[in-house]
Amino acid sequence: MRLVRYTYPNYRSFAPVLGGLDRAIDSFLADFEPNAVRAIPLSVHEDKDNLQVSAELPGVTREDVNIELGDDVLSLSATRKVAGATTEAGTAAEQTVTYARSFSLPYAVQADKVSAELKDGVLRLTLPKAEALKPRKIAVN
Repeated sequence: MRLVRYTYPNYRSFAPVLGGLDRAIDSFLADFEPNAVRAIPLSVHEDKDNLQVSAELPGVTREDVNIELGDDVLSLSATRKVAGATTEAGTAAEQTVTYARSFSLPYAVQADKVSAELKDGVLRLTLPKAEALKPRKIAVN
């Protein structure tokens, strides 16, 4: 018979589960706070020539999206109107939900060639790298 030492679980073993639960609870509770600014979920990918940014903005129209690029900082903000509960007078109160996110870009981009597309609640930005940062082939003489 072989004896195996039992190790008691500590709080670190539950950290991945509790971290996700903590974010879910914060997201749920934010819906009840009318003036809260919510963070925009982002994914950033880089290829040889561009930086691709995808942002989830469900229920947001093109007119309600604001994109700013300055000093290598990309700032995204959006607003969405949500129908609230009906009041005692029988009218529906409207709430405005605000989303915002800013982050520093890892390198300079060509600001005049940035493109943005909003389709099916997903905003896709293409930020071309500055010409000075692109790899160049050097001929050997």
